[in-house]
Amino acid sequence: MHKVIFDTDPGVDDAMALLFLHNHPQIDLIGITSVFGNAAIETTTRNALYLKQQWDIAAPVARGLGETLDPARPHVGWPTGIHGDDGLGNIGAPATVDLPCDPRPAHRFIIDTVRENPGEVTIVAVGRMTNLARALRDDPDIAVLVKEIVIMGGAFDMRGNITPAAEANIHGDPEAADAVMTAPWPVVVVGLDVTEQTVMTRKRLADIVAAGGARAKLLSDISQFYIDFYEQHVEDGMVVHDSCACVYVVAPELFTLRSGAIRVVCGGIADGQTIQKADDHLFPPNAWDNLPSQNVCVGIDAEGVLDLISKTLGLNPAA
Repeated sequence: MHKVIFDTDPGVDDAMALLFLHNHPQIDLIGITSVFGNAAIETTTRNALYLKQQWDIAAPVARGLGETLDPARPHVGWPTGIHGDDGLGNIGAPATVDLPCDPRPAHRFIIDTVRENPGEVTIVAVGRMTNLARALRDDPDIAVLVKEIVIMGGAFDMRGNITPAAEANIHGDPEAADAVMTAPWPVVVVGLDVTEQTVMTRKRLADIVAAGGARAKLLSDISQFYIDFYEQHVEDGMVVHDSCACVYVVAPELFTLRSGAIRVVCGGIADGQTIQKADDHLFPPNAWDNLPSQNVCVGIDAEGVLDLISKTLGLNPAA
């Protein structure tokens, strides 16, 4: 069993990833921490509570940070054209959800949970890295107690999706991302290099609904707005970025990795760009020296990943 904290900004593809974690038999989902990104922190936290309620998820929700690690950074607008005004594809989620959050802020929840489970907690982070960076700032020693950090974010050997240089999650808080990438915990980055190869078609989603009942139907309803957006870029369906990071936790053999120190550009026209100095290349002294070697996904068995996502989302415990 993998003990997982899901750090998320729901978000349509975040919802799919959450249901994957909830359904997979090898995942023990021990916490959900919200962060701003696909919407304001009030909305992403509401969405996390709503999905917890609708899918009967036992894990507590802890509200995270609503601004970047560097408060002087200018605000970037919410991607309402991708995730809808409510962050969940404009399905009409209630304004409030009658469930409490954990009393601790997300970064404190992360610190406490890692310290209570040394060497056992995997953190799957699919939004901005702000909560993780704040946890490191408050308690740097937790880095050696974390089993693994699996990040959905970044673009290494290809263009970004928010600027030509940067992927959206990293661009949203580059200082936080650089702190996380350079900390002494093991990091695996599942970025656009592999996620953009995973397209969930309408047919595949319909098959998931047929197998998965009400849980899968809600997911399908949430996803329609997102699919409509993605039809500008792919022929049929949507790219399932965040679920790829969840699949890595239980099926790392479906990915090919490259190791090396990672830095994030903070400022300038390449703000948010992720750059890895691969371990098999030599350079003169530079800003990547004496930093931990982290792993970047550079290859993927896309059909294998989609098949595992489909199988897991189609599980219907109530059936």
